[in-house]
Amino acid sequence: MTATSAPRVSFEFFPPQSLEASFRLWDTVRALAPLKPEFVSVTYGAGGTTRKLTHDAVATIHKNYGLNVAAHLTCVDASREETMEIVKAYAEAGVTEIVALRGDPPKGQGHFSAHPQGFANSAELVEALAETGKFKIRVGAYPDPHPEATDENSDVIWLKHKIDAGADSAITQFFFEPDTYFRFRDKCQKAGIDAPIIPGLLPIENWNGVKKFATRCGTPVPAWLDEKFEAAGPEGAEALSIDLAVDMSEKLLKGGVEDLHFYTLNKPQLTRDICQALGVAIDPSLGAVA
Repeated sequence: MTATSAPRVSFEFFPPQSLEASFRLWDTVRALAPLKPEFVSVTYGAGGTTRKLTHDAVATIHKNYGLNVAAHLTCVDASREETMEIVKAYAEAGVTEIVALRGDPPKGQGHFSAHPQGFANSAELVEALAETGKFKIRVGAYPDPHPEATDENSDVIWLKHKIDAGADSAITQFFFEPDTYFRFRDKCQKAGIDAPIIPGLLPIENWNGVKKFATRCGTPVPAWLDEKFEAAGPEGAEALSIDLAVDMSEKLLKGGVEDLHFYTLNKPQLTRDICQALGVAIDPSLGAVA
């Protein structure tokens, strides 16, 4: 793959909740900044539990590393007024992109329940953000059915609601086969969705852990993939992970994709290796604190 055909890339980080995790986050940012990502995003914890940590991480990455940071924002456990105060603080910190999500329910709560004075869903949140005129708005998309989807078209219909409300692009949940993405993209195009849909990729650091995560997210695990990791064993797992990610990325690129979003889990090496294999250029002058 040549440099001219290399994809634009972006990365997701999560905010640290301990001193050790803080070092891991900053090491991850320093390792991946030289790949010149289009943007990086910083997540919220389940139930909005890391709201302040997310804001602090976003502000620090934007200020010290010069990266375009998209801050995650959810509808969970906050009034409209409280949420828009967070939005105001992001704007004052120089943030120009937001990933607007409904969010997972707080721990121990089986389903999402809107705050009495809060946004009922992500489309309402997108609409409020769009009215400010201050942000590029990204939203989530589900190429495999969301666990709460009522039928096979629910995820496409709901994505269209969010795009119509003012979202500029979508980032998908991770998936294991490129055809999953292509089928979803085709459905979206037929539904009149013309906004970019960026595939989200999860480099497989620990196969057993990823399988458990996939089950929670409702992402089907192909039997052939399970067999490959069993055959590779611990000693061959890393090389297999890179090969699989590069192969899927190349198929996505050949199918017209131009952007790839990596869920890094604050572990940069696999993502960096995959991006280098795809021909993403490295700028060694980036990655140091300004």
